[in-house]
Amino acid sequence: MYDRPSSTGLRILMLGGAKRVSMARMFRQAARKLGSEAHIFSYELSATVPIATCAEVIIGSKFSDPDILDHLHHTVEQYGIDIIIPFVDPAVGVAAAYRDRHPGTVFVPVGDKDGAELMFDKCRSAAMFASAGLPIPATYTGGDVTMPLIAKPRNGSASKGIQPIDSLADIARLPMPADNYLIQERIDEREEISVDCYVSVHDGDVLAAVTRRRLEVTGGEASRTATFHDADAETLAADTLCTLGLRGAVTIQLLRDKRDGRLMIMEINPRLGGGAVCAVHAGADIPMMILQEACRQKPQRAVWDADVEITRYMQEVTFKNGQLITDSDK
Repeated sequence: MYDRPSSTGLRILMLGGAKRVSMARMFRQAARKLGSEAHIFSYELSATVPIATCAEVIIGSKFSDPDILDHLHHTVEQYGIDIIIPFVDPAVGVAAAYRDRHPGTVFVPVGDKDGAELMFDKCRSAAMFASAGLPIPATYTGGDVTMPLIAKPRNGSASKGIQPIDSLADIARLPMPADNYLIQERIDEREEISVDCYVSVHDGDVLAAVTRRRLEVTGGEASRTATFHDADAETLAADTLCTLGLRGAVTIQLLRDKRDGRLMIMEINPRLGGGAVCAVHAGADIPMMILQEACRQKPQRAVWDADVEITRYMQEVTFKNGQLITDSDK
């Protein structure tokens, strides 16, 4: 353990884990398999979030606040936190920066701060992928171009603000200046593939690379998804992880052109994706890998099953005067 062996179990701080109830439960199950208990905390801006059903909610600072690292350190000290896991984009760089400022204090299953933050700038990350020789859709940089195109806000997420482009006039009509977008070829006949990965923080070994199809998407996240084996996608994911030197939990979004079979990288999120619970159900127990690495144990490389499907449904969590009054998990 990173200087915090605890007889009272593993204390996990989720950063922005508001809706990640299933994943929190998976961490608790993994801890029990290790003969321990996981005490889950979640760092949020509001106490009235679904994760309150299975975690203690800690009201924190915004991830963009200048005092975020100081407040986070106070939280770690106050609650005896062993592991910090980011679940939203802005939290990844914060978690990495905290680890760099306080080395040996907690286990943080992410890569370096600069590399993580670069991934959330679509223009810079696409340029890095291209310079590393990784396959990506053709990128528009001005001049002659083959239509159609698609413009994605360079700092956007969850498919928000994406603009289809069918002519140069459409570029001129974009809501923001073109420099604020990653503009690439639009492939309408495509297959989108998510790859849920875990790379050992200690030695860089790729322990999991689970391919799944996003069958239904709600609000930019998979609401129905299923695993399947695809040797080419798994190989590209593993090569990408090694080429870029990524660590920890990583979600890679791939795109296959159905017309010619080209397989390309759309984007990389250096954190656990919302659909990663499907990979866990398929046999890639990423929560177990994280806990084992935190305890200085060597995880086994995942052997996982295809044709495992999950589908999500809405469930209400009720609060009265800010206090949870429905609780099905504690």
